[in-house]
Amino acid sequence: MPTIESARTWYPEVDPVHGFDHILRVYRMVGKLATAEGADLEIVQAAALLHDAQGSQTSGGEEGRLDHHQASAEFALQILDAEGWSVDRIAAVQHCILTHRFRDNSNIPQTLEAKILFDADKLDVIGAVGVARTIAYDVVVNQPIYAEPSTRFLESGQKEPGEPHSSYHEYLFKLRLIKDRLYTKTAQAIAEQRHHFMVQFFDRLVGEERGEI
Repeated sequence: MPTIESARTWYPEVDPVHGFDHILRVYRMVGKLATAEGADLEIVQAAALLHDAQGSQTSGGEEGRLDHHQASAEFALQILDAEGWSVDRIAAVQHCILTHRFRDNSNIPQTLEAKILFDADKLDVIGAVGVARTIAYDVVVNQPIYAEPSTRFLESGQKEPGEPHSSYHEYLFKLRLIKDRLYTKTAQAIAEQRHHFMVQFFDRLVGEERGEI
C-alpha cells in the first residue's frame, strides 16, 4: 500500500488547487465514505493517493490537465506493480483513477470504489474549500474571479470568443451541478450543506459585483 509519506513526493510542494493538501482531504474522505458504504478501503485509499499524481499541476491550466487521469493511472500501475499488487487489484485502482474526472463523460465509474473516489474528489470542489480552490485556480491561471457570463454561455455552456472563464463561470458550468452528480448516499448527505454554503457565496458575489447589495 502506498504511504502518505511516499505520495507526498508525487505532488507539487506549492499548488493551492491540486497540491498535496487536496490529496489528503480526498484520502480522508474516501476512508469515511468507504467505511459507511462498505467499500474496499485499500483500493480507495490507494486510488486517492495516486489519482492526481501525474499531470495535475494547476499552472498548466485545464488544457494541460486533460489527460492527467490517464497518466496517473499508468503511474499507478508502475507503483502498485512494484509493490507486488495483483493484476486485478491494480486494475481496480486504475478504474477509480480513470473515472474520477467530472468533465470526462466517456469514463463512468462502474464499481463502488470508483464511485467513492469520484464523490470524494467532487466534494472537495464544493463548500468552503471548493470556493477557495476555485478562486485560487483562477488567480494562478490569470482568470477573473467574476465576469458577467454571456447569453450564449448561460444557454449552452459555450463561451463567446474572448470570454473569460471566471470563478463564477465555473460555478455555473460545474460546481452547482456537483451535488446531483454524486453516487453514494453518504456523499450526497455531506454535499447538502456544502452546496448550500457555495450557493450563498456565489449569490453574494454576484450581488456585490453588480452593486445590488
